[in-house]
Amino acid sequence: MVRVDRGECDVMTADGRLRVLSDSQRAQDDIAPVTGDWVEVADEDGLGVVITRVFDRITSVSRRDPAERDLEQVLAANADVVAVVHGLDRSLPPGRLERLLVLAHKSGAVPLIVLTKADDVHDPETEAIVRSVACDIPVVVTSIVDGRGLGELQDHLGPGRTLALIGASGVGKSALVNALVGEDLLDVGEVRASDAKGRHTTTARELVLLPGDKGLLLDTPGIRAIGLWEAEWALELVFGDLEELASRCRFGDCAHDAEPGCAIVSAVDGGLVDGRRVERYRALARELAAQREREEERERREKKAGPGRRGRGRGGNRRR
Repeated sequence: MVRVDRGECDVMTADGRLRVLSDSQRAQDDIAPVTGDWVEVADEDGLGVVITRVFDRITSVSRRDPAERDLEQVLAANADVVAVVHGLDRSLPPGRLERLLVLAHKSGAVPLIVLTKADDVHDPETEAIVRSVACDIPVVVTSIVDGRGLGELQDHLGPGRTLALIGASGVGKSALVNALVGEDLLDVGEVRASDAKGRHTTTARELVLLPGDKGLLLDTPGIRAIGLWEAEWALELVFGDLEELASRCRFGDCAHDAEPGCAIVSAVDGGLVDGRRVERYRALARELAAQREREEERERREKKAGPGRRGRGRGGNRRR
């Protein structure tokens, strides 16, 4: 699956690229196909070529649906690497980067951070924030003007490997794809000088093959809302330093607030840990815990109501 629009998809087959219908309700329960999926298609009388099956996903980039509090929205499937992209022409709140990294970790793919526009305004403060949050995640600094970092980025690709790009509008995802492909395949929008904000030039997720079978790039529209979905273990990876400290707390159910013997509070008081980072960690943990409670309550209600009452996802969404 190389592109998904409303009700129609572009699928690569042995006979070339086909425009097919997406019959998600009949294809596979409540799973709708997304870009990157492997699918099965067949001719249907009166409809033409229709997707009849979506194969199991190896990796899945997903978030909580902005329009539905307790519904998963799958953004892309089967990526080998998920790159969080940010432009050095703008500031980056650490909390936003942490959320994007949790999303990347939770996908099951290898996380990566790509900083663009290094030729424009190379903000050392922004890069320092990124590297401090990244921990062991590789950071690639790029410029499509002078070509820096593009070779390093290609090292994360290869035959049969897919790299998905996620980030806000205007950070340079489509421009990066064009630079790696060597031609202007994707539209690139202007960025306002006043606040470095870009408009949504990319309106659909699209899979692009690099020349010479050097891999595939999956461009995605800009992400504004980054609601997390069932990402407890990914949260632990992004905040691994705090998790390690938490293991030293006196009490196993320590909330890291005012409890005696809290190793995290002690580290904050000693200036070893940023208290704002701890609060972001606690807020995300509370968000996921509340989501889990709502999901468990919904499942109890559905079980009590009996079969046939389970809700269906839509447009790339899937209920758990």
